[in-house]
Amino acid sequence: MKKIEQGALFLQRHLALFKCPICGEAFREVVGYQLVCQLDHSFDLSRKGTLFMITHKVKSEYDSPEMWQARRKMLTLGLFDPIIAAINEAMPVEEKLNILDIGSGEGTPPAKLKKLRAGIEYTLVGVDISKSAVNLATSYQNDNFFCVADLAALPFADQSFDCITDIFSPAAYHEFKRVLRPHGKIYKIVPNSGYLKELRALLYNEESAHRTYDNSAVLSLFAKNFPDYQKQDIKYTFEFSETDFSSLLMMTPLNWGASQQTKQNVLETPLKQITVDVSLLTAAKQ
Repeated sequence: MKKIEQGALFLQRHLALFKCPICGEAFREVVGYQLVCQLDHSFDLSRKGTLFMITHKVKSEYDSPEMWQARRKMLTLGLFDPIIAAINEAMPVEEKLNILDIGSGEGTPPAKLKKLRAGIEYTLVGVDISKSAVNLATSYQNDNFFCVADLAALPFADQSFDCITDIFSPAAYHEFKRVLRPHGKIYKIVPNSGYLKELRALLYNEESAHRTYDNSAVLSLFAKNFPDYQKQDIKYTFEFSETDFSSLLMMTPLNWGASQQTKQNVLETPLKQITVDVSLLTAAKQ
């Protein structure tokens, strides 16, 4: 079955998950490869079986095919494996869950989650603002569905998801709460001060604001929205070959503030391991 056919079948089976981002009405039907709402607004499936559901102009620094390919390489090697395992262990084990993956990127985390939950039936929809990332995500041979969407205006019905996963993505908690069912869970990964600290030290001097990271504002905002949250620290060292270091450098926004000369110098002295230092924040909608 072609990707576009798989996408149409997914929409037919899960039509109730979506709402029109133009008028806010429910979708009425799938006509061929087109999703049509109650007021006749329509959205076409791409050949890759994805939906583009942003109704305004978008300029994103994250829409770089090279960056997403680099991220795919490092995540395939296992850079985030312990993070994904921790999310899976924290999730309910029952079947029939609807999971929304915020900032799904090139699709490796939801693909690895699918393998960890083999034998458990659930529905996963991934959203990202980057069309390049969503296109790459469809290269995995699984039944995860992806769409290009703005997390601040999610094209989903109220109370339509049991779980939300969010690895390093920004948050629009008013939207997250809207689409979560009562007592639905959110699983958010935030970086701690030690995240990729070796790379920070190579790219920036001690006077640079990029040399360190403080997540207190992120934690405070999460706590404001979910006062009864739980926090699990996850810290480990990930080893890789020198030839993969360029992919690590390219995949992370950490390099955006460094000069081209600095990045070139860094590539000449590649790292062989990196510290991953994050926290998993888990909370339930009240």
